[in-house]
Amino acid sequence: MTTPGVDEDVRPKRVVVERRLHPVTPFRRAWAPVAVVVGWAAHDPNQAQEQLTRLTTTTLLIVLAVVVPAASLYGFLSWWFTHFAVTDSELRIRTGLLFRRTAHIRLERLQAVDVTRPLLARIAGVAKLRLDVVGADKKDELAFLGETEARALRAELLARAAGFAPETAHEVGEAPARELLRVPARELAIALMLTGATWGALAAALVVPPVLWLATHSVWTVLATGVPLLGAAGASSAGRFVGEYDWTVGESPDGLRIDHGLLDRAHETVPPGRVQTVRVVEPLLWRRRGWVRVELDVAGSANSVLVPVAPRAAAEAVIARVLPGAQVPATAALSRPPRRAGRCLPLWWRGYGIAVTEAAFVSRHGLLRRSVALVPHAKVQSVRLSQGPWKRLWRLADVHVDTGAGMTVTARLRDAQEAAELLRGQAERSRTGRRDARSDQWMA
Repeated sequence: MTTPGVDEDVRPKRVVVERRLHPVTPFRRAWAPVAVVVGWAAHDPNQAQEQLTRLTTTTLLIVLAVVVPAASLYGFLSWWFTHFAVTDSELRIRTGLLFRRTAHIRLERLQAVDVTRPLLARIAGVAKLRLDVVGADKKDELAFLGETEARALRAELLARAAGFAPETAHEVGEAPARELLRVPARELAIALMLTGATWGALAAALVVPPVLWLATHSVWTVLATGVPLLGAAGASSAGRFVGEYDWTVGESPDGLRIDHGLLDRAHETVPPGRVQTVRVVEPLLWRRRGWVRVELDVAGSANSVLVPVAPRAAAEAVIARVLPGAQVPATAALSRPPRRAGRCLPLWWRGYGIAVTEAAFVSRHGLLRRSVALVPHAKVQSVRLSQGPWKRLWRLADVHVDTGAGMTVTARLRDAQEAAELLRGQAERSRTGRRDARSDQWMA
């Protein structure tokens, strides 16, 4: 018998449980007050040195007795007032002691969920969860969680983003991955040594400081210029080696998984259907070995490298998993600009070329450092044609293809009539491509 006024389909509401971060988090946040003092000292080192010489031992001990407990209290309170919870439709993060901030992250808007483990975090057995959200300029993060908890939460968020019910998302777990490619350390080291940017930064760091010393005889000028140059040289060689060490690409139902890092390990995800552009970069000194670098643009994501270095065949196999049906055309298959393009750009016009396949718009540029960009037709947001006075004189034009990641791929120095036909044809291909595109949903 049914009681009037009572809905038979009333389901018990899911209880939302708020959780705190790992207890090691206060130690990380306690550094904030200390960082303020260090930043002030670095901003005005002369005044900081004068103030430090005026302090007596007793005063210094009193200052330390105040600063250390204050920093510890700040770290504890910031951890205590930070909570997160997964509801039926969103991830909710509450932070702030005096000024409260609550972030509501819609699960269907998630682009990627990455797990990173800095060196000290690996020692402590914790990890950082970073979240890419559509339309957000910066990533939200949960730092820190236990490694097991971070992976479990990542698996739950991916399952929820894929459309699994809250009751079953816990049972889905992390999808298995199949390894597609692993970059050997020796191959990575040789590739960095054969990169022009590495030698350019090193040459600048060795040449510029002596020249400045001969011109100014100022130690501060030499240090202010030489230290950043040495840092740039280190970042372009040793820094990249440390960051790209043991680079592994695996395939799973939630996308391509990328693991890398010697000191800080990162576990990133490239969601299927979100890739806007893939670029195959071939530096001059890599050609003899047949190596390439694969970069990509993902809408709303900071992921920019897919493969740091690999043989062309292995790299193209990975690209085929990112852009099904798309192939990297051979150099002979690319259409060069007409010879009169040399009037606008002598010699370098030979580095440009285009191809239009059934799956993608392809554009190449560069003579010494070749770069081939592939844009799936479904990801083209707009197509534009530009033509300056000099190009009009030689009946040339540029065709610009804009993607959803805010990037533009350009077919330069094309014949004006060809460019107009390319503009009309690409607009039609983009419409049909979006209609037939596969779902962007994870695990679909």
